[in-house]
Amino acid sequence: MSHPQPYHGHFDGQKHLFAVRVYFEDTDFSGVVYHARYLHFMERARSDMLARVGIDQRVVQEAGQGAYAVTELNIKYRRPAKFDDALVVISTVEAVRAASCDIHQTVMRGSEILTDAKVTAAFVAPNGKPRRQPAHWVAAFQPIINRTTE
Repeated sequence: MSHPQPYHGHFDGQKHLFAVRVYFEDTDFSGVVYHARYLHFMERARSDMLARVGIDQRVVQEAGQGAYAVTELNIKYRRPAKFDDALVVISTVEAVRAASCDIHQTVMRGSEILTDAKVTAAFVAPNGKPRRQPAHWVAAFQPIINRTTE
């Protein structure tokens, strides 16, 4: 008997697409998705995007080299999602620097934008201080950096 495997997103050019279903636990007392849950959806999408390009965060963290930490987040909530909605988180890498990267993320329901966010993640040492991210990570980002202006 084979066991089901976890869902993985995929790339459409430089855009990473990650499907999410809204469950009852994601909603608040008014029946819409609680604002903080969008951060969960986006975090899953970012982690999956990194894994799909070969960035193994766990290996680097367990080796004591460091980990990504969100240092800046700018989010605009446009429309609410509701229970059982099928959503897609679209992630694009906008910039990669020695110790950080900027990722633009949009949560969509069909063609409708629900949230739009810009996230800056810095690579930090175990002591919390910024440090250069591994060179092979910077190289892994190169094919997916959005070099066009929208």
